[in-house]
Amino acid sequence: MNSPVSAPLADRIEDLLPQTQCTKCGYPACRPYAEAVASGEASYNQCPPGGAEGVARLAALLGKPVIPLNPANGAERPRPVALIDETLCIGCTLCIQACPVDAIIGAGKQMHTVVPALCTGCDLCVAPCPVDCIAMIDVTASLTGWDAWSQQQADDARDRHDFHVMRLRRDKEENDARLAAKASAKLQALEAEAAASPEQQAEQARKKAIVQAAIERARLKKEQMAAATATSPEEKP
Repeated sequence: MNSPVSAPLADRIEDLLPQTQCTKCGYPACRPYAEAVASGEASYNQCPPGGAEGVARLAALLGKPVIPLNPANGAERPRPVALIDETLCIGCTLCIQACPVDAIIGAGKQMHTVVPALCTGCDLCVAPCPVDCIAMIDVTASLTGWDAWSQQQADDARDRHDFHVMRLRRDKEENDARLAAKASAKLQALEAEAAASPEQQAEQARKKAIVQAAIERARLKKEQMAAATATSPEEKP
């Protein structure tokens, strides 16, 4: 995906990243890393999946010298794909939650499996697995960096990651809406209750205050999420 020269620098940097969303650069995804490089907060040699060619691409864009990949972020290597030992999988869903591109399918207490064509080799599913049933298998022989990964694969991975982020946000908003509706119904029920004694009235008032506070927290959180969405760098046209 190529941006015109007039595009923001972070956009042009992001276009040169492999979009594995692996976090090895020290940032939670490729987009935040692109923002950090554009602002000067991060160096342009922190992306192991891009390897030496990735550093060279970014150096050319930034008008800077080609430097070695920072070993603190990892080494350039053949592209791996996650493989789940289905005989050991306990269906905990932790790997599904960790995958940034929704390349793992399965359900709670059922066997999971990886869709190889969708896996970016990010390694993020390995650590959360409580039974160590996930292995990373090299699938590109001696090819590493951009030789092991195409621009089309990078573009597709970015689209899947964007959808993943949108889906998580949507699921959270829907859950928050359900909780808000439940709290509102509880408040209405409390207001409809008859309280005869002063003690009952005090207890009813206490419960109402708790529910009203919960509703207000939910309202503020919704406003904060809306504001964050409006300014999120991942929400690009």
